[in-house]
Amino acid sequence: MPRSITITGSLGSGKSTIAKLLAQKLGYIHYSTGDAQRKIAAQYHMTTLELNQLADTDPSIDQQIDSVFNQLEESNQLYAIDSRMAWFFMPKSFKVKLTVEPKTAALRILNDTSRSGEKKYKTIDDALEATMNRRTSEIERFKKTYGVDIEDPNNFDMVIDTTDLTPQEVCDIILKEYNNK
Repeated sequence: MPRSITITGSLGSGKSTIAKLLAQKLGYIHYSTGDAQRKIAAQYHMTTLELNQLADTDPSIDQQIDSVFNQLEESNQLYAIDSRMAWFFMPKSFKVKLTVEPKTAALRILNDTSRSGEKKYKTIDDALEATMNRRTSEIERFKKTYGVDIEDPNNFDMVIDTTDLTPQEVCDIILKEYNNK
């Protein structure tokens, strides 16, 4: 039985790219909470890191971002979703976690001109520091808010290190496993 696919993982691991590729290949709808988060950050006139820091003390931020997933899980549509927590809110989904070596992630983010609403970094070290700070903030907040460890591989159907893989290779690996489930 087909089911939605949720993609989570490290910043710069390729979540958005892979979710978009999967949506195209499968004819699913692409949804990104990163897009939603950037829109909310823009409403507050802040970066996504600043929004994450605000979310540490203001639970309404996560509620705004997360409220859509129950509706997606219950809909008759199939989705390819890139999100930190969709796997948690959509337990019937095929759950994929992407990892990446931190310097590779920082380089990807530094060179990604499509990231709107995020601070533009001048050096790889700036991008590395900001992504590590953001990830630390998310790990701590999600443990506190939801009681889950987003780093625990047991939460997922599969974990893929994207450091040395092309997006097409990652997509092929996911589709092979997804079609076997």
